[in-house]
Parts: sequence; structure tokens; C-alpha cells
Amino acid sequence: MARRHESARGSMPLKELLISKESKAMASFGVYDLDTMMRFAPRRYVVPAPLRSLHEVNEGEAVSAVVSVVSVRDRAMRSRRGFVLEVTVSDGIEDMPLTFFLTKPHHVQWHRSRLPLGALITVHGTVGYDDYRESLQITHPDYETIEDTDEGRAWAQRPRPIYPLRQNIALATMRSAVEKGLEFADSLARPVPDEVIARRGLPQLAEATRLVHTPLTVEDTRRGMAHLRYEEAFILQAIFAQRRAQDERTPAPVLSAEGPLQPLLDQRLPFTLTDGQRDIGAMIQERIGKDHPTSVLLQGDVGSGKTVVALRAMLRAVDSGHQAALLAPTEVLAEQHHRTLMTLLGDLARAGQLDGHAAATRVRLLTGSQRTAGRRETLLDVTSGQAGIVVGTHALLAEKVQFASLGLVVIDEQHRFGVDHRRRLRAKGPAGQSPHVIVMTATPIPRTAALATVGDLDVLTLDESPGQRAGVTSFVVHEKLPKWEQRMWQRAAEEIAAGRQVFVVCARIDEDDAADDAPAPSILDENGREQAPSLDPARGVLQTALRLTERPELTGARLGILHGRLTGEEKQEVMGQMVRGEIDVLVSTTVIEVGVDVPNASVMIILDAERFGVSQLHQLRGRVGRGEHAGIAFFDTSGVPGKEHSTHLRAIAETTDGFELAELDLRRRGAGDLVGEEQSGLQRTLKHLDVIRDARAIEQAREDAFAVVAADPELTTHPVLAGAIEDRLRDADPDVERS
Repeated sequence: MARRHESARGSMPLKELLISKESKAMASFGVYDLDTMMRFAPRRYVVPAPLRSLHEVNEGEAVSAVVSVVSVRDRAMRSRRGFVLEVTVSDGIEDMPLTFFLTKPHHVQWHRSRLPLGALITVHGTVGYDDYRESLQITHPDYETIEDTDEGRAWAQRPRPIYPLRQNIALATMRSAVEKGLEFADSLARPVPDEVIARRGLPQLAEATRLVHTPLTVEDTRRGMAHLRYEEAFILQAIFAQRRAQDERTPAPVLSAEGPLQPLLDQRLPFTLTDGQRDIGAMIQERIGKDHPTSVLLQGDVGSGKTVVALRAMLRAVDSGHQAALLAPTEVLAEQHHRTLMTLLGDLARAGQLDGHAAATRVRLLTGSQRTAGRRETLLDVTSGQAGIVVGTHALLAEKVQFASLGLVVIDEQHRFGVDHRRRLRAKGPAGQSPHVIVMTATPIPRTAALATVGDLDVLTLDESPGQRAGVTSFVVHEKLPKWEQRMWQRAAEEIAAGRQVFVVCARIDEDDAADDAPAPSILDENGREQAPSLDPARGVLQTALRLTERPELTGARLGILHGRLTGEEKQEVMGQMVRGEIDVLVSTTVIEVGVDVPNASVMIILDAERFGVSQLHQLRGRVGRGEHAGIAFFDTSGVPGKEHSTHLRAIAETTDGFELAELDLRRRGAGDLVGEEQSGLQRTLKHLDVIRDARAIEQAREDAFAVVAADPELTTHPVLAGAIEDRLRDADPDVERS
């Protein structure tokens, strides 16, 4: 049984500390213990207006004032049920009424009990005008009793925390619960060593929680949150440090052979490797030549040549007497990869065939929809070791898939797979050894985001293009300007007439299926309320294909459709027709987003483009302009020209650098969405960290955490940190890898 560490799970249960409605309110946010509640930060703070004299204020102004209660009286309302409570207050110069409209007698008594004659209070509210008395008043102000001291007045001006709320939960309930918890702040678990906190000039945890929940100044909130952000970063980096340390202690196959397959491939490539491809290849070669597993993130923009770099590494594994697996997130992409590898390798992939090279291996494809006979043959080659390279989907993760000697795993589009997927593939290594892992992404991750979300991987970046592609130019097309839309279809027809092909991408499959609809992005007004939808409903593949048959510009064009409801064989057949040039216009969902390679395709039309993310749009337009013909991408939108959706799409259209777009996406949506919701692991649970704002804190935490783990890999002298790591991994994903 695994050792159980000290952690927040052993913290004081809130049911022992709070009254029922307070503990229920916290439970609605998944907060059940003291440690978690003290780290449950406010969404924002409200800072009262500066203290002023009542005789200085005007109608419509927000005001804060220190006043004393002069008189209190109440009366029943004449025209409806309820009561009016009028409290006259004075600042020594000017009097002003505070007016409350109340529905129940006990509400009146509650206010009266808090507002005795002569009480000194601070009032916060907006000045209004009483038409009946023709005088100024403040209706339903916030107020509280204070002491007539400098400290009391400072307390009255403190920032007020605003916590997230659910239906039927009052803000006062949340504040009351947290303030009760602060009495026990000295007992909180402290995962970051005290000496580290002191060295970084941060307040200790108990003081930090007081600064966060009961600050006197805005600066207090910054100092308190700095501790919580650093603590979160430190725990994340300690997890990554432990994984690195675990890799150092785990044996792996040494992939150091010099040939013959990799040199033969280099001789046959129809293009010259870029300096970047050679340099990154050498770095990977050096890493996989070690006797402990490497974990590398190979990132590069669309068309940067990652696949060739990965293939050269896979051949080095085969040359060294082991196998390599390439894992893709979809069958379409797996089949595309298989075709690409077979084309690049030629006779080097046809071992056992009459036209196979003497040094050849076999490249096998394994997907969930394969027919039984083909699947059985593939599994036999994998188990026997005849297949040096295996390309597949999640089907590769099945227990019955046994490799003869798996030395290298390449995972494409890493954000579609989690840490647990990596763990399962690593368990398929030979004789207790763990294969090396390379994960690839065409959605570049900015450095600070990478440190915070995939910090257990070494990031290698391909930042140049092989140059044999014509490239793509992007345009935003507004359907509210009909001539623009007409010209878009005319341009597509011109490319078809020139012998080229067109992709049309829709946000959903069927317009009649509401559950399949892609929701339009919401826009908030200046008060934070969601505005009425400004976009037309999203179009579907099935209806769009029918409409295109009626467009005069596309008369005679051969149309095909591709979407997730087709069987694996149907998808493969459609893509085969597209590759062979038998389809002029392919109407598809985002199933073609990554990896699809049709060099003859020159036009990408994305309908309802505002419903797609930045990286999706960039990936989709990367499907055209991949050969000798220049590509054109149209971002078609029903948004209003010049408004938010239009401006956002134009910013993407004008930027072709994937790294700049990644920064744009990161600022717009945050790290969790950038890396992908399907990623199993840690970034989905970032609570306090902002990977742009907190870049310095993340780097400092990484330095400190790696030093702590290097000195004590098992954290035997840091049981609270070990417990925090267990909690964090469990919260991130119940099946996430434990190291």
C-alpha cells in the first residue's frame, strides 16, 4: 500500500467549523476542508470610493462617508406591501437620509439593531434624488459600524472580497465562512518550505491568507495572492521534478545505432533537410542514445517538418534492434501518417516483399475500425517484431497489443493525449525498460505556458519551414456583404477550373441536430452581462453540401463529405478519393484539422469561422498551400464587419506565425484552453496562476522545486509537499500518472 502523506485531505472538515448553510455554500464549489477554503480566493475586490463630506457630493456619484446616526424611523408603504426605513445620518456638516425599502418586519428590526442613535458608521453607496422631498438620498447603501480611530477609518476603506456565488448563496455567507476559517490559519498545511518562502520575500501562509481574505489595502491583496500563486507553481514544478528524477532512475533501450535505415532515408528524401531539422534531429539522437527514457516535446508551426524529424528518430530505433510507435488522435490522421511514411520510405518499408530493400522493415497501421483479418496480421507483426514501425490510434494502448521491443513512442498532437496515455505506452517497453517518448504539436506553446503545463518535457522547437511550400494567404469574408461571399465562391471555382481542390469546413455535422451545434462565442457588455446573440446559427456539413450543389459557381464540381459519423472505412475511402483528385470540393468537419496532406488542395473555406479557436483556424488553413500552388484561406463569418468577431478573425488572418498566434490565444483564452481540454493532467486545474503575468514566479518556483527534489527525491523530509502533490494529481485526473 502506498504511503499516505500529510495533505489538505487531512485538514479540518468544514462541517466541524461552520454552520450548515456556510458549509453547504462551500461544498457547492467542491470545498470541504479548511486548507482548501483558505486557498479559495475571491474573484475580485471592490474598493470603496474615497471618503468625502456629504456636502460635496452630487446626484449619481459613488460616495463613501463616515457619519453618525441622527434619527431612525419606519413606516408602512401606502401603495404596496412592505416598509420604508429612513435613517438620517450626519458627518457634522451635512445631513442626508439613507432609505431602505423592506418587505418583512424582521428586516426592519435587523437594520434598527445595527443602527442605534449615535452609532458611527461608514456608508458606501450611490447618491440619488428624492423627488418627493426634493433632496439627495442614498438608497440601500452598504454600511458598517466602526471605531472613531485612524485604524477604524482605515478598516472601513478596505477592499471587499467578492467570491464566486451559486444560486441562493449570499456573498455574506461566503465571507462569514472564510472569516471563521482565518481563526485557524496558523494550522494550515505549508507545502512550500519556510526557508524558500523567506528567500523569495513572500509572506508566510497564515499571513498570506489574511491578506487575501481581509486586506486593508490593494497592496495587501497583491502580497497575499503572490504566496498562493507561488505555492501553486511550486507544487506543479515539484511534480515535474519528480517525474524527471523518476526518468533518471528508469532504464530505457539505448538507441545509438548508426544505420542502415536512417542514412538510406536521408539519401532518398525528395528535399534537403533544413538546418533546424538537422539540429533538432541531433538533439533527439543524443537523448535517445542514453540508457534512461527521454521525454521531449517537439513543437513547430504548421509545415515545419516535424514528421520527418520524428521518422528519422523512429528509424534509429529500428536500426538499434527495437520498434517505434506513432500514436495519432484520429483514424484519419493515423491513416494519413501511415501513407506519408510509406511514401517517404518506399521499398525501405516493404520487408518480406519481392521489391523490398534488403534492410527494409515493415510499417503497420492499427486502428479500432480495422477488419479482423488485417488487425490479426498487424498484431502478429507487432508481437513478433517484424513491424519495426507501428502507426495507430488509441487502439495501440489496448492491453492485448504487445510489442516485441518498443524503444520509442511518438505522440502526434500531444494535447489530445494525457499523461496516463504516455504511462500506458511506457509500460509496453521491453524487460522492465521504458521507451523514449517524443510528443509533437503544431500548436506552439509559449515558453512560460510550457513550463507551467508540460514542464516534465524538454521543449525542442522547429522555427523554420522547409521552404518547398507555396504558403497560404488568409481573408475574412463577411456574409453581410454579399458581394464578398460571391467572390469567395468564384475564387474557389477558378481554382477548381485550374485543376486544384477545395476544402469547406463546417462547425457541425447536421443542422437538425441541436446537440451537435457548436455554440457561438458569447460577448459581454460593459456590465458583464451576456449580449443577445449577434450571429446566425452554425451550418452543418450535410446541408452545406446540398446547398453547394445549387451554387452556379460550382456547377459540375465533384463534391464529397467527411465527418465523424462515417465509419473508418468510409473516411479512408473519402480521403483516398481526395488524394487521388477524384473530389473537387470536400465538405468536412474539423476531422481534417491536423495531419491531412493533399498537396493539390489550394482553397480552404471555413464557414462560421468565429466558432473556431485560434489554433484550429491556423491548423485548418495549414491544410492548403502544401505543394507548388499558393493556398487561399477564407474565414467566412456572419459577424458584423468591424465588430469584435470580425476584428478577432482579421487579427488571425493577418498573422501567419504560429508562435505569435499562440501568444494571442494564450492572452485571449488562458493556458488551460490553449493546451486543450482533453489533455489529462495538470493545466486544467490552474487556480491562481496566469502563465503570462506570473512568468517570473513560475521560473523561480521551478528553480526552487527542482533543488528540493534533487536533494530529497522521495520528499521524505517534506511530507506536506508530498501530500500536496498527491492531492494535486488526484484533483487533476484520478488516473493521472503517479511518480
